[in-house]
Amino acid sequence: MSGSLSTGSIPSGARTAATAHRPARSPAAIAALAAEIQSLEFRFGIDGAHVLTRSAELAAEARTHGEHALYLWARLLEANMRRRSGELATAAAICSEVNAWAQQHRHRPLLARSHQQLSTVQDNLGDIAAGLEHAVRAVEALDDDTSPRARGVILLRLADVLAQGGSIEAARTRYGHAEQVAVAAEDVDLHLVVLNNLAYAEHLSGDHERAWTAVQRLRTVTETAGGELSADALDTMAMIQVGRGRYPEAAEIARGNVEAYEVAGPDDADGLAEYLLTLAIAQRHLGDTGAAQAGLDRCAALCDERELAGVGVRVLQEQAELHAACGDTGRAFSVYKRFHEAERELHSQQRDAQARARHAVFETAEARREAERFREQARRDPLTGLPNRRYVDETLPGLLAGEPVVVALVDLDHFKRVNDICSHEIGDRVLVALADLLIEASRSPGAFAARLGGEEFLLVLPGCGVAEALPVLERFRLSVQDHPWRPLTGNLPVTVSVGATESGPGDTQRRVLGAADKLLYEAKHAGRNRCVIDVFEPGAS
Repeated sequence: MSGSLSTGSIPSGARTAATAHRPARSPAAIAALAAEIQSLEFRFGIDGAHVLTRSAELAAEARTHGEHALYLWARLLEANMRRRSGELATAAAICSEVNAWAQQHRHRPLLARSHQQLSTVQDNLGDIAAGLEHAVRAVEALDDDTSPRARGVILLRLADVLAQGGSIEAARTRYGHAEQVAVAAEDVDLHLVVLNNLAYAEHLSGDHERAWTAVQRLRTVTETAGGELSADALDTMAMIQVGRGRYPEAAEIARGNVEAYEVAGPDDADGLAEYLLTLAIAQRHLGDTGAAQAGLDRCAALCDERELAGVGVRVLQEQAELHAACGDTGRAFSVYKRFHEAERELHSQQRDAQARARHAVFETAEARREAERFREQARRDPLTGLPNRRYVDETLPGLLAGEPVVVALVDLDHFKRVNDICSHEIGDRVLVALADLLIEASRSPGAFAARLGGEEFLLVLPGCGVAEALPVLERFRLSVQDHPWRPLTGNLPVTVSVGATESGPGDTQRRVLGAADKLLYEAKHAGRNRCVIDVFEPGAS
């Protein structure tokens, strides 16, 4: 399925050890889950409450199947609905969490989607610069498997934010790209949204004739598809007609919008307020100040009732214009002062919202870093700083599944005597010094050393056979033998025995470590301070 986040696109490192305890995955169930998430992702005119509920259910289902990328994809659905309901801090935190995971695992589909949503969140917060940065990164993360709808929406986001930032020429180019995607995919809904946004962008730029051309194209596509213009598209058309000086046409469109809203019932929080404001503006230009005032009064009441601060500020601006049109300059000046105060308050609220969102993102990042620190600590030996047995269990099986690996067990000779004669503190210092020598021996790409417990260590050398590894192991053994131990252990020598084996196709960690342990036993019984190597034959006794 084009554009889906299928199981195959999830890096193996994203799965946890707990996967083995989950119910068996059904490919059909996973495909159906991905298909439903995708169907809800960029659907226009959706029921936000339903999607919010369903996104939580889909996320839980993805976790049950152990599909972390699908889980995060469902969380992005939730974030989008939270943003639409005004929960910008929550939305920002979710999107940032998904974005960080996508960057870490180089998961381009989630990277593009999370950047697109972060761009929209920042736009809602009034931070156009941050919105533009995320929009550009979203486009950069697109790949050949991105679905046409997702590609079109991401290109549209960049166009919108460019238009809002005043770069109308660049925005036109991006609107053109988004429209090309919609036409090629025969996606009428996407095509209509692109043309509507283009028309509004042209209107904001002051080019009302270009805006009207876009509206006419929007009408043509709508009628060809057998549909009717949406209320938002009609409102855009009415505002453009105001800009063109076609006030009777603007008032007719806006009045029809208001009447249709009242018949059909509310579809969103601010729709009716927007339509009433547009109608009042047209009526003022027509000189019908009484009707304009009645519409503004109703609009202001809706803004108070529904806490529509942004629309409310524009209502005050229009009220000042209406007073001035009526010749009441005193009241016009007074309301204009209130408009500027409300505008400053709105900007202050936006700054507060930005701060809350950034704090939520910071807390999410801090929690992620803290979890990673705890995870890292759990995979490290506290004395030597080397990876521990848990790290080996997580890492070695994956290495064995690839190219040949030399696995060497290292054991300090007669270490009990160091502890008994020199003290356990000295013994610990010897272990730390040995760890440093092992780190030096593991400088090749992909190699690592680990402490398995007590005086037993592990050295893993990927991408080579025992013949190539023997000089490395011998240099390490001699570095231990020749290390200046006298300040720590006096006359007691410190040496190591090494048993090393080369992995073969299909080898497991248990079999390879078992083979290396047998060779280490041989080294001990052959006199210690030596390396014994062999190529382990799978299935050999």
